[in-house]
Amino acid sequence: MRLHHLALRTNDVERTARYYRDALGLGEMARKLDDHGALRSIWLDVEGVVLMVERRSEGEPGVLSTSMELVAFSIDRAMRDEFRRRLAPIEAETEFTLYARDPDGRRVAVSCYPFDR
Repeated sequence: MRLHHLALRTNDVERTARYYRDALGLGEMARKLDDHGALRSIWLDVEGVVLMVERRSEGEPGVLSTSMELVAFSIDRAMRDEFRRRLAPIEAETEFTLYARDPDGRRVAVSCYPFDR
């Protein structure tokens, strides 16, 4: 089994998708509109897994700024300094992982942790 897609909810689809495109270099795959022609979601490609940035429904709670839940992306160790610049400000850092927050306050990480598989 592998991850099929991941959906991130936001009040501002354009802003959040721009963050993931600019900071992580993800390519845009599609834009989806609702029945009224308004932007509902932007789909980004994460090497074959779709990251869906979706418009949050009215009344749907936002991301808690204190949440430690995160979305982590794999990078090569040689790219750490580049991502340190692109993700600034960095919230925390370990030997393998850099942590930041997206525009909604969601924790985002890039990691070169060497899983033993």
